[in-house]
Amino acid sequence: MIGEEVPSDQYYWAPLAQHERGSLASLDSLRKGGPPPPNWRQPELPEVIAMLGFRLDAVKSNAAAYLQHLCYRNDKVKTDVRKLKGIPVLVGLLDHPKKEVHLGACGALKNISFGRDQDNKIAIKNCDGVPALVRLLRKARDVDLTEVITGTLWNLSSHDSIKMEIVDHALHALTDEVIIPHSGWEREPNEDCKPRHIEWESVLTNTAGCLRNVSSERSEARRKLRECDGLVDALIFIVQAEIGQKDSDSKLVENCVCLLRNLSYQVHREIPQAERYQEAPPNVANNTGPHAASCFGAKKGKDEWFSRGKKPTEDPANDTVDFPKRTSPARGYELLFQPEVVRIYISLLKESKTPAILEASAGAIQNLCAGRWTYGRYIRSALRQEKALSAIADLLTSEHERVVKAASGALRNLAVDARNKELIGKHAIPNLVKNLPGGQQSSSQNFSEDTVVSILNTINEVIAENLEAAKKLRETQGIEKLVLINKSGNRSEKEVRAAALVLQTIWGYKELRKPLEKEGWKKSDFQVNLNNASRSQSSHSYDDSTLPLIDRNQKSDKKPDREEIQMSNMGSNSRSLDNNYSTLNERGDHNRTLDRSGNLGEMEPLKGTPLMQDEGQESLEEELDVLVLDEEGDQVSPPTMQKI
Repeated sequence: MIGEEVPSDQYYWAPLAQHERGSLASLDSLRKGGPPPPNWRQPELPEVIAMLGFRLDAVKSNAAAYLQHLCYRNDKVKTDVRKLKGIPVLVGLLDHPKKEVHLGACGALKNISFGRDQDNKIAIKNCDGVPALVRLLRKARDVDLTEVITGTLWNLSSHDSIKMEIVDHALHALTDEVIIPHSGWEREPNEDCKPRHIEWESVLTNTAGCLRNVSSERSEARRKLRECDGLVDALIFIVQAEIGQKDSDSKLVENCVCLLRNLSYQVHREIPQAERYQEAPPNVANNTGPHAASCFGAKKGKDEWFSRGKKPTEDPANDTVDFPKRTSPARGYELLFQPEVVRIYISLLKESKTPAILEASAGAIQNLCAGRWTYGRYIRSALRQEKALSAIADLLTSEHERVVKAASGALRNLAVDARNKELIGKHAIPNLVKNLPGGQQSSSQNFSEDTVVSILNTINEVIAENLEAAKKLRETQGIEKLVLINKSGNRSEKEVRAAALVLQTIWGYKELRKPLEKEGWKKSDFQVNLNNASRSQSSHSYDDSTLPLIDRNQKSDKKPDREEIQMSNMGSNSRSLDNNYSTLNERGDHNRTLDRSGNLGEMEPLKGTPLMQDEGQESLEEELDVLVLDEEGDQVSPPTMQKI
């Protein structure tokens, strides 16, 4: 790129890309490990940035591609590019008419936006990088360019302050230009045409990853995503197609399911006209009759549903609740709580091996079963009828804490259904107890406070008004563990309070007091001083509210940086001239897996480089409704410079 040595104070106008000396303008020899040509001098970073403004397009494209090369796995260079004002120039080149120029600029921005230096992302945002990327996306017609654009947006979406910028400027473009056209879903299916299939999987993965991140920002972002025409429909179509192809562990499925899980967060409150689905608490008195009435029929009183002396299943009608009949197919956000999506989560729970997918599926079920709303009641019943309770209970034995916590939260909300409570009490109590700290039969994992509290709350929900479950708890060393948590002095206040509530519920069963006393337990072991707020917490009904969002900076399980994924070289001899500038990631990675604890599953290597993906923010979980949060896409590997 540099024809000859020049004084350092003249680097900005050094003779560039002289046609008669084209071999010197290429980095091919360096990329191949051969000796550099005579008189070769590697350009300094200020020189490369200056070349971005050179009048020859070939020089601009070479400079942009070389910046992409320099920024690959080099955080210092990324910072220096920002300090040297290179980012605004690169953003400006996104509107350049020639593909080799705007592709190189976008590749450089993708690498600059990758990593933990948030200032780089902010710098791209501040010079209107998101609208520029969207303009380029709407013009892109090939997978190479679209993949780099969507990958850059995925990287940017991991920063909180950029999420709404992407929602406001890029949501419809990503949906209309990427998700819908390449998902295979059609707004008006033509029966005479062959069914369409998923295309451009890597691009869809980037896009779903970007939307997955922005969906965690705030209710306004989720509202816009839910109401974006065709988005939810296409996402569900994608996951169904992947399951149908026996590919339920792909990164595309993970991003789509995590996005659907976020869109199900507080869905019973945030959808339009949510009040039409709300149900009154079962213990609220109604002056008009013995049972409150609703548009879906009379509700059973609390004593009928949760009677100790009578099994709730004696009424066959209690064991089956069917979804209401529809006069037209569900569309858009209504699909989030229809049988179709419930069956998707059940399939993934039974077939997937990827921890992040299992966690997201259980978390979505937890969200849909939270709150006193009509579809929550339907879904609790549907999961029992589809025999999914055992699949969720099996997750309690997972070696991944996040999966265990998600399963525990889902079981807690499912146990609000009286029949579910009975089944969960019979089959899940042993594994719930095993995951508690202490005792002879303890999990090998040292679970965090939040997970332990979640398990304790689930146990309390299951044994309330359920004598058989309380007996099962006693038989599985549960009392020993609860008393140990309460009196050991080395557990947190939240854990002690949660364990105390379970102990109070146990002692409330007169039938268990004599057996407990025979085993050596005393009344004082079950009497714990709790404040009024803790004591008044309902033991047989979920809390319809959710906790405040966890601050992103307070997470203790931050993941370390991971290696980036190399992408194919530009200018490959196997490609046509039009594709010489491609940064297409030819990595056959649709089967790779990544769990949220940072452990990698099976993956295919590429040219000896580990195939990994960076994950930024950790997932965010609530007590009853849960969100899953941010991660980034990839960097692109250094391209081969185009000879000029």
